[in-house]
Amino acid sequence: MPAPKQTTRRSLLVTSAVLSSLALAAPAAVAAPKPSDSPSASASPSATPPASMSSVGGARLGKPGTQVNLASGVPVLPKDVSARSWIVADAESGDVLAAHNAHWRLAPASTLKMLFADTLLPKFPSDTKHKVVPADLAGIGAGSSMVGIKEEETYTVHDLWLGVFLRSGNDAVHVLSAMNQGVENTVKEMNEHAEELQALDTHVVSPDGYDAEGQVSSAYDLTLFARSGMQKKDFREYASTVSAKFPGQTKKGKKGKKVRESFEIQNTNRLLAGDTDVPVYQGIAGVKNGNTTNAGATFTGVAERGGKVLLVTVMNPEKPEHNEVYKETARLFDWGFKAAGKVQPVGELVPPKGAEQAKPGANPSGEAGGSGDGGSGTAGTGSKPVASAPAADGSSGIGTALGITGGVLVLLAGGAFLVNRRWPLPDLVRRRTRP
Repeated sequence: MPAPKQTTRRSLLVTSAVLSSLALAAPAAVAAPKPSDSPSASASPSATPPASMSSVGGARLGKPGTQVNLASGVPVLPKDVSARSWIVADAESGDVLAAHNAHWRLAPASTLKMLFADTLLPKFPSDTKHKVVPADLAGIGAGSSMVGIKEEETYTVHDLWLGVFLRSGNDAVHVLSAMNQGVENTVKEMNEHAEELQALDTHVVSPDGYDAEGQVSSAYDLTLFARSGMQKKDFREYASTVSAKFPGQTKKGKKGKKVRESFEIQNTNRLLAGDTDVPVYQGIAGVKNGNTTNAGATFTGVAERGGKVLLVTVMNPEKPEHNEVYKETARLFDWGFKAAGKVQPVGELVPPKGAEQAKPGANPSGEAGGSGDGGSGTAGTGSKPVASAPAADGSSGIGTALGITGGVLVLLAGGAFLVNRRWPLPDLVRRRTRP
């Protein structure tokens, strides 16, 4: 696409995004029925998507099947993608480059933790300490992923978020929920935040994403959660951390003194940390994976190449191959980077309801809590980040900023929501793939 047309189209998209945030008098026109209206929403999902789904983001996104505008010069979509639902989007402009059953309500598994983090991260300073009591760990589902939190031990909020992002620890989620006036209140706030983000396919029952009656989301909504979360500096830092030290249990040492050692935890996002059959994906910077009996494997990732930042969400691949969700995500990323700038979008990622246009010179830092001071920058402390280049704040490159392009700055819940602007992602250019 010639540059002038691309500039014009992006400007129109930004204008449309701002206008759409103001035109919310009749949300029922684009929203599908609430999960409670559909008794089968929480059961094992049908192999066939609904004939009618939400049209948030564009009419084509509400249609079943694959939506893409193939034309001369546009690469063909990979054929070996078996996921029931997926989406490829430009994280900055909000363009949806291609999608497959984007609004199909399915069980989200631990990808729902992106909404949990986006809702709670602004609430507690990272150095806040909390001593865990038995009630904090009540109600955790059998077989849950755990980071290894122990009763009567004290943890910082920073420790707890490392447990959430790296090990998908349901125990860390429940402790943070307890700090937030309990699971019930946290679920309420998550549902309210999902509605604010126009993630109308989502209904939260359990804050950790554990299978629960009526708990659903969609590839479209999960992508909205990732886009909103990645506006926040500390969210980006936690999501891009490969490994870190986590506090262990206090024990008596050889001389009778109490000793508390730490152990290493590694991110379970295989495109970030790698595995025997999955190399580290070039340019990857997060975000979150999940896997439960009902949901199957789910994953939302963000990656940057050549100045493009893409978001890909994949839900429930039907192929039984090991790490299939990551393999299919990588194929869709590959396609997206080749197609970006060539393919006409089939829809858009909408801005939050309460988005308000601000002056172009406003602070674009986007850290949780909107402090405007660059955030705590603590997620990289004692941890191995994606980035390798050192940053001015000593966080091993986590805070290294890419350039910021023109766009519209909008405000959200005391933080900053950036439309058509580049996030300060980690320095990904020098990231090496595994041999």
